Amino acid sequence: MKNFTGYNLYFYTDILFGKGTETRAGSMVRKHGGSKVLLVYGGGSIKKTGLYDRVVKSLNDEGIPFAEFGGVQPNPRRSFVEKGIKFAVEEKIDFLLAVGGGSSIDTAKAIGLALANNGEYWKFYNGTPAEKMAPVGTIHTISAAGSETSRSTVIVDDIETGSKNGLNWDPCRPVFAIMNPELTYTVSAFQTGAGAADIFAHTVSRYFFHG
Repeated sequence: MKNFTGYNLYFYTDILFGKGTETRAGSMVRKHGGSKVLLVYGGGSIKKTGLYDRVVKSLNDEGIPFAEFGGVQPNPRRSFVEKGIKFAVEEKIDFLLAVGGGSSIDTAKAIGLALANNGEYWKFYNGTPAEKMAPVGTIHTISAAGSETSRSTVIVDDIETGSKNGLNWDPCRPVFAIMNPELTYTVSAFQTGAGAADIFAHTVSRYFFHG
């Protein structure tokens, strides 16, 4: 890895940037008030790369209990979110930690909305303003997620309409985002290129069309 300077930046979201920063996940959860975490992730690549073990060790070192909710798919599904909500309520979760790409982060946000609003969440994807969300922290493994510092989240409605519904409410910003560029090294060359195109497209879109 090329040399670079790690830094902290609080810009709506508390950003922790640098090599090995994922090992501070537990302290960041503690800093932002979490006492029991739901670890939200995708198909299991974080276990193959060792990221899962480092995050779990960090939580254990801080004495923070957690439950895990793996299996998030690209274009995250409403039906899967509802399973996560039920599980989070049963486990008495008060903090969501999303590890992976944008789909894991968006799933965590949807669950966080439900936890903070007596189980209600879908109305927020249909235009009702959201005023609160259970805290969400993120450790992203792709460069183009965007959701780690944004107030946006998108979920596919595979229960009723089949449409992809999004929201854009200020309370939906994660409380912290851990950014270690080395975590993106396992992404394929194709996905790296797709991510670069995605970053450019979203930047141009915000510049010209964001109201």
